Amino acid sequence: MAAEILSTHTPALFQKAVRAAVTRLRAGEVVALPTETVYGLAANALDAAAVAKIYEIKGRPAHNPIIVHVAGNDLARQCVADWPAAAEQLSRAFWPGPLTLVLPRAAGIPDAVTAGGNTVGVRWPSHPFMQAVIRECGFPLAAPSANLSNQISPTNAEHVRAQLGEQLSLIVDGGQSQVGIESTVVDLTVSPARILRPGMIHAESLAAVLGSLQTAAAGAKSGALKSPGLLAKHYSPRTKLVVLKWQSEAELRVQLGGLAVAPDQCQVIAHTCIPAGLGTDNVSVIPHDAEAFARALYGELHRCDAAGARLIVVEALPETAEWSGIADRLRRAAA
Repeated sequence: MAAEILSTHTPALFQKAVRAAVTRLRAGEVVALPTETVYGLAANALDAAAVAKIYEIKGRPAHNPIIVHVAGNDLARQCVADWPAAAEQLSRAFWPGPLTLVLPRAAGIPDAVTAGGNTVGVRWPSHPFMQAVIRECGFPLAAPSANLSNQISPTNAEHVRAQLGEQLSLIVDGGQSQVGIESTVVDLTVSPARILRPGMIHAESLAAVLGSLQTAAAGAKSGALKSPGLLAKHYSPRTKLVVLKWQSEAELRVQLGGLAVAPDQCQVIAHTCIPAGLGTDNVSVIPHDAEAFARALYGELHRCDAAGARLIVVEALPETAEWSGIADRLRRAAA
């Protein structure tokens, strides 16, 4: 049975979609909901059986934990066993928004959410629809990205329908995701705090609040995963993806020749050095701006997959803090 897709673009439709989502979530179902980062596959985070359905629908590895979404610090505190000063500082600075805090889990959070670990990632999303649903439900929502495991995250309702439309009863269309990549994840169970997954709230902004901070590369990752987004291959299109640096179209053509791929068999995503001679059907341009690039990236990767190319080529990114989350997604997509 194909999923029902409900729009939210008028107040009446918004309320109708809230009621439909809440009814299903209270019944232990899984629904696809919009957030400002990417679309999420949501279930009652306190219901282990409902969370298990998320893993089944996504084909998600059991060792990959799920972020818990809340609407307010009071509900966040109910999900964790400890709320340190750093959590209060970061939540005041960046919530609601694309920041996940990893803290010791509360007893009521099921093992399925944390992949058996003793910590839980908690986030207060800024999307008004997600907030309304959580408040109406009265319980937190477990909500990883609404796509098959390891594939490209969805940033609109059509992306969700194309991958999971036959497995869901409801997809809520809340418009295009405005951040475009998944949240920054910060581990507050270590000192200094550590970035586990970079995102659009970057290290310099976090350090300005916390004072000291370890970067994503610091320390070996062992034991239970504390966060999603730590697997070597993730966020991946079906088509092979490479990140290349070029100063001219001629240089790009030489590199493509070395990969034994003809230019007309490629989809190129560029931001600065535009290879105009490859044709408008094979080249897309995203502005040389980190926020705009993040907002458009997954949509372009979905489009490139649909085009049936042999190779997706992405122009190398600037090596600055504001681009670190995007660079992380491309590195895992290319793995």
